[in-house]
Amino acid sequence: MKKLLVTLAYLWLSTPALAQDFKAGAAVRLITPNPLLPVSGGIGTPKKAVEKKGELFVRACVFEKGGTRIAIVSVDNLGWPSVLGNKSRALIKGIPPENILIGCTHTHSGPDAYGFPNEKGESFADLPYLDKCVQAMTDAVNEAVTKLAPASLKIAVGDAKGQIAYNYYAPELYDPRCGVIQAIATAGTNAGKPIVTLVNYAIHPEVIGSGRGILSPDLCGPLCERIESKVGGVALFMNGAQGGMVTADNRREGSKEANTWEECIRIGELLADEALRIVSPAETQANPTLFCTARNVTFPIESDVMKYIVKNSPLKYKVSPGDKVITQVNLLNVGTAQILTIPGEALPNIGFYLKRHMHTKVPLLFGLTNDAFGYMLTKVDFNSFKRYDYVSRTSLGENTAEIYMDEALKLVADSPKADSYK
Repeated sequence: MKKLLVTLAYLWLSTPALAQDFKAGAAVRLITPNPLLPVSGGIGTPKKAVEKKGELFVRACVFEKGGTRIAIVSVDNLGWPSVLGNKSRALIKGIPPENILIGCTHTHSGPDAYGFPNEKGESFADLPYLDKCVQAMTDAVNEAVTKLAPASLKIAVGDAKGQIAYNYYAPELYDPRCGVIQAIATAGTNAGKPIVTLVNYAIHPEVIGSGRGILSPDLCGPLCERIESKVGGVALFMNGAQGGMVTADNRREGSKEANTWEECIRIGELLADEALRIVSPAETQANPTLFCTARNVTFPIESDVMKYIVKNSPLKYKVSPGDKVITQVNLLNVGTAQILTIPGEALPNIGFYLKRHMHTKVPLLFGLTNDAFGYMLTKVDFNSFKRYDYVSRTSLGENTAEIYMDEALKLVADSPKADSYK
């Protein structure tokens, strides 16, 4: 009998599906500057902030299974360059740097994290504040690791209904799909409750904008607060392929727009409710697969505007010989979901194309993740219409998206498929 029990114990420990339990943990850190800092919505001198609406946060979740551990981080900012992200990666212990994905909500009402230089080469970014954010990000991930606990997953994707987003250039050309990954505790006092709810949706959070002197997480703050108040745990927003120009639908009659904090609340809470509706009926995935891979992708900087920014920013972007930049692109399999990261603002057609060729029924795209190198257009879109003048000018170049799509699909081809559930 004793020999039989030993044999059964060995088989249990040597069976991955049983022995390598999936775990999740999450944490947040407040990063609202005090006193308030100027607001940056992109290139140009930041606007002095005179008030705030909501708070800015770093939100992080960590997933673990067997020998694989990954972190997904979201920061309330317009963009988070790898020159900052790598500082946090160097301080985070217990997770390979290439397994740490750092994205931004893309709020247009946060401090300058790019170090945008003006025509004189002057930058108004607050470097001590950015260092504090780097440390806050590190602390959030490290805390999430300490909170790792056995978990199951609920994963779903579906159309978010209601007045949430539209394409400013062509109203119907946007992706209405909202992807949700929810990790639920399976043990302890919080068993049955969400540890983290991750929402993936493509939208420009620019209801308030950068020109009014209001520092704010825009709609992403109310989105996360709504989810946390309704189901508990930590809520985390990862943007998608929102370029050219998928924005918040705050339209009113007579070509007017609602640019108020109340409108941020309306849209954020609506998207939160839709995300919870979409994920609620999803099948529970008891011990899902976790896979992470990364590769470096090189882009030439063809735009004079972008060359000026990276060469004159006080952040000291690394520029390779021949005016090239190198960035990290990740592919994750988390249960039934497959995730690709995008180091910029890809146009919606690029997002649809990638999702169509990913090895999953739940394709998610994390835009503005690991880097934020402006807009990404296919070469046939680049400088093709007057409407695309701005997005072409603030892109690395004509071939950026072509290079990215080629490398991303190679990554898909070289990686295992996501789990398959009914």
